[in-house]
Amino acid sequence: IKNTFDHIMGQVIRMMNYDRAGNMASAVSTKLSLNDAKLVFHRLDDGVMGGRSNTNQEMINTINGILFAGTIDTNGGGFTSIRSPINNGLPADAKGIRLKYKGDGKTYKVLLSEGNGAGGPWASSPSWQADLKTKSDQLEEQNIDFSSFKPSFGGRGSSRNELDKYIFKQTDMRQIGFMLSLKLSNGDPNPVETFGEGVFDFRLEIHEIDLF
Repeated sequence: IKNTFDHIMGQVIRMMNYDRAGNMASAVSTKLSLNDAKLVFHRLDDGVMGGRSNTNQEMINTINGILFAGTIDTNGGGFTSIRSPINNGLPADAKGIRLKYKGDGKTYKVLLSEGNGAGGPWASSPSWQADLKTKSDQLEEQNIDFSSFKPSFGGRGSSRNELDKYIFKQTDMRQIGFMLSLKLSNGDPNPVETFGEGVFDFRLEIHEIDLF
């Protein structure tokens, strides 16, 4: 009982101490842009819910693109992410996102949302998520059609009612991000082979990002 109590109290303390506003205030400008909007990323990790995972925010702009890297700790958590405003939104005639990237064999997720906390467990609008599979240390290119993005709240998969209720509108999107999570975009577990277990490092390089 004591161990359980200590574990819960540790999560509560970490949640209370998580500096989300500070992360946003120290957001890192990158050399990439989307729809003429410079991408400026901040981290949002499972510490917001009491976890121990960590994205190295200071490393984001250390390559000629975006470096999403850090450590996942599945003991009481299981996700890391970086997010940037897209103040101009996305044009109505765009069909999807085009990426050039180099990963580590893990399956990441691309995120789009209306911003302002969208996609949280108690949010009124979802985070739209699409899986991004990677091959270890290989430069890859992929077109991700907007139709493949799935609505999500707090990482869980959407019910049939939610799939019918929420309609993706790219002109409403005001935030883009990348995530490594123990859940895939449909809410299924991210397998150990494409996620990891225990405490482990991760690394995803985004070299180019565009619309098609």
